[in-house]
Amino acid sequence: MHGAALIPSTFPDLSPVQREQFARLGAIYGAWNERVNLISRKDIEHLYERHVLHSLGIAKVIAFPAGKRIIDVGTGGGFPLVPLAIMFPKCLFHGIDGIGKKIAAVKGVVQELGITNCTAEQVRSEDHKQRYDFIVSRAVTRLPEFIQATKHLVRKGEGRMFYLKGGELADEIMPVRNAVRVHELSDHFAEEFFSTKKVVEVGSSAASARPRPVGAGSWVAVLAGRAAWMQACASRRWRDRLRS
Repeated sequence: MHGAALIPSTFPDLSPVQREQFARLGAIYGAWNERVNLISRKDIEHLYERHVLHSLGIAKVIAFPAGKRIIDVGTGGGFPLVPLAIMFPKCLFHGIDGIGKKIAAVKGVVQELGITNCTAEQVRSEDHKQRYDFIVSRAVTRLPEFIQATKHLVRKGEGRMFYLKGGELADEIMPVRNAVRVHELSDHFAEEFFSTKKVVEVGSSAASARPRPVGAGSWVAVLAGRAAWMQACASRRWRDRLRS
């Protein structure tokens, strides 16, 4: 299945308003993409699979409670911001990005779709001072650097992050001190595009804390990998000491 039909077939409980917004989203993005390069020209034909459905992978691993505030850092063309705002109309979404042309386009998309729970702002994450319940993003940098650059956006000891990434993540996850969970999107979506795509869930607490029971196998794998990484670091330090 392709195009707009992917969304209601994957999320059959959508309201009539949500179905209408998702159906109109493709044409609106196509028009904006002619003015501002939000999505590569060769990728726009795969908008619903590679951008909308990919963004909604986060909705497969968390249902944001009503009233929560979510920030999309480095929202770019509005992904995962816009699809998640449609999916969770009782939450408040805010997208930030340093590129003004993209933010202007996102505001236009939001207005044309009639989305009332979503705002966007041109600002760098380090200059943004508000606090949120959750952070979402789609692979703007390596995970440790992203956590460092956004940790001030949630209260210490509170909030979680959901980060869309692809490929092998072991080297990125090993240095992270927070609780980390890796959710495979291939468990939820059959399309080949999702075979290596993941949602990385980062908790606000240290890795010793017990995470909520979703995808426990991934959690065990991360712990085992982190132990191996720490052992390798210790071995390198020991070798360096012997050489000195």
